[in-house]
Amino acid sequence: MLTACSPPSNEVTVYCTVDQVFSEPVLKDFERETGIKVKAVYDTEETKSTGVMNRLIAERDNPRCDVFWSGDPVRNGVLQSRGITEPYQSEQTRLIPTQFKEKDNHWIGFSARARVLIYNKTLISPDSLPRSVLDFTKPRFKGQFAIANPLFGTTTFHMAALFVKLGDEKAKQWMNDLKANGVVIAASNGDVKKRVMNGELAFGLTDTDDAFEAKKESDKVDYIFLDQQENGIGTLIMPNALSLIKGSPQNENGKKLINYLLTRETETKLAKSCAQMPLIKGTEVPQNVPSLDNIQPMKIDYKETSDKLEAIQSWLKAWTEQ
Repeated sequence: MLTACSPPSNEVTVYCTVDQVFSEPVLKDFERETGIKVKAVYDTEETKSTGVMNRLIAERDNPRCDVFWSGDPVRNGVLQSRGITEPYQSEQTRLIPTQFKEKDNHWIGFSARARVLIYNKTLISPDSLPRSVLDFTKPRFKGQFAIANPLFGTTTFHMAALFVKLGDEKAKQWMNDLKANGVVIAASNGDVKKRVMNGELAFGLTDTDDAFEAKKESDKVDYIFLDQQENGIGTLIMPNALSLIKGSPQNENGKKLINYLLTRETETKLAKSCAQMPLIKGTEVPQNVPSLDNIQPMKIDYKETSDKLEAIQSWLKAWTEQ
């Protein structure tokens, strides 16, 4: 009889924060091509990135997951700091540029998204849009915009990155000024997208995959990359991140899954399904997918940002509940 302590050798368990509609087809392809059965645990939209991370922390002494597939590297950094991940390097990990992987390969990035401003063209003209996240506090935008709950998902990552970039005092002042300027706190990035699409709000912060979907669904919606001016702070680039879980039950199958995901084929699939931007040179993508070569990135240290995320959690919670 099989027990939780001795899983079948042809299985692999992945905890995933990437939207199931995009990640599941890739995992199904792996299953079909390798014969290894994938057991996947997905986050909900509202607790994005936080639910499965907390589960991994709770399971630290009795790991049940082999691979953590996150929509950004910051949670992987939190798990690394708690001794939950282990390094893994293969020929496939070497394809990824150095700036998009942890120096000891506790996490390896692939297929990136970016934070963007999504806007409703019937409510605000392109030449009236803010050009920086710092412009959101201007009085003329009062009550017209949204961000997702900063306790979850890529918004947490974005806030942590801004705290590192601006310094705690300036970042806290900016967030308090957002509140004073009537920012709407949406349930998720998808909720931001919906509110802008239906004309409830003029603009909001979301990710490129949500903005890409919105453009497909409505000709009233478009998006721009913020902070692209000379000496601007740049746009936050968010690679997917893979970590091998320390002491996982199917460690070798976990490595096989990581190698499978770190390919041009996978990056092409994600570019086609949700406009993710490849990190591996030579990957074929549709014409409407933006290139990282044309975006001024926010220069950040992912480890420092991961540490900052943990440090500001209680402050963000208090800010959200005010």
